[in-house]
Amino acid sequence: MTHRREDVWVRTTEPSATGAVRRAAVDLATASGFDRNRSGQVAVAVTEAVSNLVKHAAEGTVLLRPHPERPDVVELVALDKGPGIPDFARALRDGYSTSGTLGIGLGAIARMATDWDVHSILGRGTVLVMHFTRDGLPGPPLRVSGLRRPAGEERVCGDSFAFVDTGVAVCVLLCDGLGHGGGAAHASREAVRIFRENPCAAPAAALERVHRGLGHTRGGAVAVVRVGLDHVTFAGLGNVSGWIAHAGGRQAMISLPGVAGHKSRRPRQYEYALPPHATVVLHSDGLTDHWDPASFPGLFAHSPAVVGATLLRDAGSRGDDACVVAVRQRR
Repeated sequence: MTHRREDVWVRTTEPSATGAVRRAAVDLATASGFDRNRSGQVAVAVTEAVSNLVKHAAEGTVLLRPHPERPDVVELVALDKGPGIPDFARALRDGYSTSGTLGIGLGAIARMATDWDVHSILGRGTVLVMHFTRDGLPGPPLRVSGLRRPAGEERVCGDSFAFVDTGVAVCVLLCDGLGHGGGAAHASREAVRIFRENPCAAPAAALERVHRGLGHTRGGAVAVVRVGLDHVTFAGLGNVSGWIAHAGGRQAMISLPGVAGHKSRRPRQYEYALPPHATVVLHSDGLTDHWDPASFPGLFAHSPAVVGATLLRDAGSRGDDACVVAVRQRR
């Protein structure tokens, strides 16, 4: 799957954000074939989440979109830097409120969303992800999620991603187009197009094709990974990061120096063992490499969307395009 449009992040600094996101949620649900009743439930849950960010959050932002793995699923990602949730059991009771976010309304969200996941660290903030299906019934577990955010006030993001889940393995490309704006976005989208012509090729072969195909663009840093049941195959070129992360730590994967489309050695791929319950994380240099799984208690037991959003919030730079993809091991 490839993201189909720019991801639009909405800052929740003004009360008008609640109505704007609610209307967008109803429009998206209707376009996805939700009936009036189900669209109304989406509106209520989204309103609860966004209004709490408006009222209580520090640096609250939300992203509303079709889920990149299942476009028929409406997804809302809400994140903030705030006091966190001290007691989840109490927060799920209707009418309960904390001094921070997601007190009142978390019970309603839990009832109306098809599935939801939340991770909160006291003193650092909360990430909430909600999914909605037309019939309210959950589908297969969502194994992959990718998130992008443009630099500063840019309208387009120069980073892109794509992935395919074959049922046996997940194959992913992430490209960080050089620079910012339209030229960078063109390079990264071209990388996605080339990758999708044969996404299940060996990562080194896929990277070689992308390298040859980006010569008419600015080029970029590119990583291609195949995540299997118990191993990972990775090929990278340039300043893009690949990690195998779990509660006990992380292992870096090797990306060679160069620029896809311009300066490059012949791509090489490397094999890595995949420990039980691990998450594979790819990200552009819009996220610092200095994040440590130990500083995110419990995070890597959560869904790929929550993992990606948390890393984007805490390791991402507002001054650069940022992209992160997280892949959960098949169990």
